[in-house]
Amino acid sequence: MQSSHSSDQHDAGRRHWALTLGALGVVYGDIGTSPLYTMHTAFDPAITGMPLNEANIFGFLSMVVWSLVLVVTLKYVVLILRADNKGEGGILSLSTLALSGKDRSRSQRRLMTVLAMLGLALFYGDGMITPAVSVLSAVEGLEISAPDVQHWVVPITVVILVGLFLIQSGGTNTVGRLFGPVMCFWFACLGAMGVVHILQVPHVLKALDPRYALDLAFNHGWSVFYILGAAVLSFTGGEALYADMGHFGRRPIRHAWVAVVFPALVLNYFGQGALLLSKPEAIDNPFFLLVPEFLLLPLVVLSTAATIIASQAVISGVFSLTRQAVQLGYMPRMEIRHTSESEIGQVYVPRINWALLVAVVALVIMFGSSAKLTDAYGLAVTGSMAITTIMALFTARDVWGWSRPRAAIVFGFFLFIDFSFLTANCLKIPQGGWLPLTVGLGVFVLVSTWRLGRKVLYDRIYRDALPMSLFLERADRTPVRVAGTAVFMTGSVDKVPHALLHNLKHNKVLHERVVLMRVLTEEVPWVTRERRVSMEKLGKGFFSVTAHFGFMEQPNVPRALAECRPLGLAIDLAETSFFLGRETLVPSSRSDLTRWQEQVFIALSATALSATTFFDIPPNRVVELGTQVEV
Repeated sequence: MQSSHSSDQHDAGRRHWALTLGALGVVYGDIGTSPLYTMHTAFDPAITGMPLNEANIFGFLSMVVWSLVLVVTLKYVVLILRADNKGEGGILSLSTLALSGKDRSRSQRRLMTVLAMLGLALFYGDGMITPAVSVLSAVEGLEISAPDVQHWVVPITVVILVGLFLIQSGGTNTVGRLFGPVMCFWFACLGAMGVVHILQVPHVLKALDPRYALDLAFNHGWSVFYILGAAVLSFTGGEALYADMGHFGRRPIRHAWVAVVFPALVLNYFGQGALLLSKPEAIDNPFFLLVPEFLLLPLVVLSTAATIIASQAVISGVFSLTRQAVQLGYMPRMEIRHTSESEIGQVYVPRINWALLVAVVALVIMFGSSAKLTDAYGLAVTGSMAITTIMALFTARDVWGWSRPRAAIVFGFFLFIDFSFLTANCLKIPQGGWLPLTVGLGVFVLVSTWRLGRKVLYDRIYRDALPMSLFLERADRTPVRVAGTAVFMTGSVDKVPHALLHNLKHNKVLHERVVLMRVLTEEVPWVTRERRVSMEKLGKGFFSVTAHFGFMEQPNVPRALAECRPLGLAIDLAETSFFLGRETLVPSSRSDLTRWQEQVFIALSATALSATTFFDIPPNRVVELGTQVEV
């Protein structure tokens, strides 16, 4: 018995460290490559205008290290990862957790919904920019050792991106196993490179004092916002810690940050600072000049691999967020593939994968260099971080049980930091910051139009529908009841589905048993088996069944119906027909939607995955009955 327990502990330990290694490759790729360009950007006269001297080097290093401590370590690793919505993270998971608080007013619920849509939109903007910047900077690094390849940068980048997105179908676990060891070696090299130069100029460690950061901020007036804009580059990708929690779990992500990523980043930044103190001319490329010339080419190759991996954190986060958005009704139904038997949070969304690839390739061709895309970096990240902080404030107060003053002080402090960085990045709008804003606005318009359109459609279908109680009073007048079970998918079990009325009108029959089936997505990631289905006997062979699923679950109607057996409703799929209404949407002259919203909603509806596929209903048991609905 003791041997079995010891074996289980050993297996759990191995699995934990395997997930930790995977997190290094997937979660920390983006933030782990920030030393490549952060210091160079900070002292670029065209960007910050900050002179290269000892005081400014100490000040910027202090700003970077305390940004990593406050924004990433304290806010995300310590606090935000506590917002564990039954194992899931991300902006939508946090919004549902915040909404679960007691006595939430209508205005607060509306605020949470709008913030969730904004966060979703900004995350998609970041998901487009990050792969483009990362891979472009990787390929451009090859120009150091081979200047003749300059005209091949864009074609090579496109080829690499296509390859990166092609392997996504293998799943996050596969990608993590592939990238984890590479990033582990990368972080080891970052730390070693930094230590060598810190030992040569040890007084650079004085920059650990936060007063240097404060002096830098107070001595540069309004130009400090340009400096803050450069400091943001040191923690872009930090939001992936929470977005990817469902892929690897809270503990592996925390352990990877504390034990590997944070020490390696700090050592490398301070190593670059030490190099600049002794050789100011190294500002041309302080990262690559950390190594002697004979190691330059191997470092370029390694950094190329690492920056390609950097885009993975956002890509996997986008997949996870998309699944949540579909289940919560923020986006149309689409195919979602589960890629791991042991980690149910690991998914692959083909439509989003290919859409991201097209968008990223377009950005690479349009901008042509990472320098032109750098100005677009950071705005979406800081916007998402500010939204996360606001939602976490509500969660701490109403879910964690914090007092109002405690929640206001703690998260008010983090919100001040977030808005400082967000304001700094707003200065980049003319140079490239317009890109994530444009993408975010586009996604926000689509998401808000989809939600409003679904509400209008629901009202149109069920507003004037026949009450089920009245229909049952007249059910005895039906001439024929045929053997078998008919399941009518519906959004309201209190109203008669259009498909039922159409079937009765054209076929003049009712089945022996009629089941009104409604699928509800709860504002929790998972629903226990005991709460999976609820059933009510309506009489005269009619049953009302409601299946409950979490927003991280894939609805399965046949499996949910099987759960009705203990409740007194045994269904044989071989003798069951599923009736689905297929609505043809047409514009209405009297609609709550504007003309352009009508067209957008109709177009989005046409792209939605069929209910048969989405709800995993056997296609050979389905009967679709069409109806025309004005929206």
